[in-house]
Amino acid sequence: MLLVLSEEHKEHLAFLLKVDATVIEEFGRIAMDILRRGISPKIYEGAARKLCVPVEMVQHGVEGLMFLITESAKHMVSEVDFINSVLVLGFGEEVNQILLQLYMQHHSQIRSILSQLHSNLPAYHNLEWRLDVQLASRSVHQQVIPMLTVCLLLTSGGESHGDYSSVLQTDLRTLLSLISTLEAALAAMKTSHARRILRNIK
Repeated sequence: MLLVLSEEHKEHLAFLLKVDATVIEEFGRIAMDILRRGISPKIYEGAARKLCVPVEMVQHGVEGLMFLITESAKHMVSEVDFINSVLVLGFGEEVNQILLQLYMQHHSQIRSILSQLHSNLPAYHNLEWRLDVQLASRSVHQQVIPMLTVCLLLTSGGESHGDYSSVLQTDLRTLLSLISTLEAALAAMKTSHARRILRNIK
């Protein structure tokens, strides 16, 4: 499986073309430290002072490198596919080998870190729904009031594994408003600003 890189990630990784191999190795160390311990602005600031470049350039380079190795580990990209994925970035052979060594050395640990991040979150298992329509009542003989009942089945993570359900009921107007809100949220998730925030959270 080849890893597909967005134009934004390619731009971030392009910074690595401007530095030598030892700096890339340092960026790899910083990326792994962030994955293990979380983000600290001081890490970027210290590296920027050593390289005499803006903090943003260091941050983009490390974030691009983090995306490369975490996505590769998440999808269990093979050694050959990893090399083929980074060939499009235009790095030299030495840099490609450094990136491959970084990935092969840490991919198991990265997968372990990623699994721990998501272990406590509930996961979708199944969805059951029923549509009820009230056509009349004692006071109103002709009416149409649709109500949607949804049973959402989830699988819990963490220490107590198991399935549980949530029953939700809504009218048509609320449902349409909910759909509109969710569509807006999904659109917002595709923006570069949202992706940057998500990478920092990870």
